[in-house]
Amino acid sequence: MTSVYWLVFFLILIGIEAASMALTTIWFAGGALAAFILSLFGVGVEAQLVVFVVVSFLLLFFTRPWAMRYVEKNRTKTNVEGLVGKEARITQEVNNRMNTGTALLNGQEWSARAQNDDQVYPPDCLVTVREIRGVKLIVSQNKEEI
Repeated sequence: MTSVYWLVFFLILIGIEAASMALTTIWFAGGALAAFILSLFGVGVEAQLVVFVVVSFLLLFFTRPWAMRYVEKNRTKTNVEGLVGKEARITQEVNNRMNTGTALLNGQEWSARAQNDDQVYPPDCLVTVREIRGVKLIVSQNKEEI
C-alpha cells in the first residue's frame, strides 16, 4: 500500500514542477521515485523514508548547481544587471577617500566609486562597470588605457 502513496506523491511533485518550472520540487520527486522502487521490493517504511530524504538531498546538492547554470545561461539580463561590463565616462573625479565621483552611462548620470580604494579616475576617463551596489556604479579602469 505504501507504493501507491509514493507514486501519488511522485506524481504530485512532478505536477507542481511542471506547473512552476522553478526547479524546486523535482529533487524531491527523485527521492519519492527511489522510495517507490524500494516499496515495490518490500523494504520497510523507515528505510523508504531514509532513502527518500537521502536521495532528495543528494540530488538537490549535486545536480541543482549544474541545472541552475544551464537555466541561468539562457536568461536574458535586464535592467541593472545589463549594465555590468558596460563602458562609462567619468563626469566628476572618482575618489573613494573623498567620497566623490559620478559617471555617465546610457545617458544617465550615476554615482560612481572605484573598485579599489586607492584608484582615482579623472573626468572624461573611460571605465568599465564591474558591479552595482545600490545606486552606485563600482568601476575600474579599462584595460586599453592601462
